[in-house]
Amino acid sequence: MNEEKEKVLEVKDLTVSFQTYAGKVQAVRKSSFDLYKKETLAIVGESGSGKSVTVKTLMGLLGRTAVIENGTVMYKGRNLTKFTEKDWEKIRGRDIAMIFQDPLSSLNPIKKIGKQISEIFTVLHKMPKAEAKEQTLELMKAVGIPEPEKRYNQYPFHFSGGMRQRIVIAIALASNPDILICDEPTTALDVTIQAQVLALIGHLKEKKDVSTIFITHDLGVVAHVADRIAVMYAGKIVEYGTAEDIFYDPLHPYTWSLLASMPDTNLKAGEELSALHGTPPNMLFPPKGDAFAERNPWAVAIDFEKEPPMFKVSDTHYAATWLLHPNAPKVNRPEVLERRIANSIKRREGKVNG
Repeated sequence: MNEEKEKVLEVKDLTVSFQTYAGKVQAVRKSSFDLYKKETLAIVGESGSGKSVTVKTLMGLLGRTAVIENGTVMYKGRNLTKFTEKDWEKIRGRDIAMIFQDPLSSLNPIKKIGKQISEIFTVLHKMPKAEAKEQTLELMKAVGIPEPEKRYNQYPFHFSGGMRQRIVIAIALASNPDILICDEPTTALDVTIQAQVLALIGHLKEKKDVSTIFITHDLGVVAHVADRIAVMYAGKIVEYGTAEDIFYDPLHPYTWSLLASMPDTNLKAGEELSALHGTPPNMLFPPKGDAFAERNPWAVAIDFEKEPPMFKVSDTHYAATWLLHPNAPKVNRPEVLERRIANSIKRREGKVNG
């Protein structure tokens, strides 16, 4: 399916480290993925897995201590890893825009929100002020801000968290970007507002032909927004596939653990919620072999000695686990996960049949 779509971004073997007083932290290690037009790619994993460093690389926002050691990030025939700050100024916030986790810190607290949005039109698109205001009011209405004429002259503190996030989305969309990066944009919002913001992002993606990269640790959120999913652990993508691949046929033990630990209303009486024990490795000293081996209940001997390759399961589904090797022992996924998958399939079939 993706072969028929236009590829807007191609990341290959991206490797990023940070130089610290204690040594080199290997934050992203040989990660590869593609992004296609009008699709949403979700990158998921625990805190410290390399998600945010990956997207900051795509925005040219890495700090002074960061070093891009290897890899390419191709956009419109150009390798973004070779960009100077002057190069970045031509596309950052224009062709590639970003929505951050905390909308309040993304807004100027002493500038009216109408001004903050309209200056994108006046500065980037060279519009006259009257036309910029008109476009701003239309965009405010499009992102669900009521009474835009009245609220145009209000300050960020006049708005709730959900409304501030809508303002940030409006600012990002004002530049008419090809790629919209969402870095945990719903983390600070309650469940109801989360659903509204996710629906808004999905609607605007279709309406404006935007390709979206969605960063989150919440697989419940991913289920509502993603076309494809990349699962990251210890700086590497360990499983990569369509949303259906990941939710209905996960293959990496880390993915199993993440899915099994999601809140579940179908737990049996007395049954405890599954938990992922242990902590991610210290990336100052990446472990030998599979980085997940120490936390992996299904680990085999080779996991502690040699890093697994990325096995191709189908044209859309890949996973880096020795359990996919022909000589690997056969293991069963957690019972709670199997039950969750079965229930999800039943609900899906029910909707289809209904």
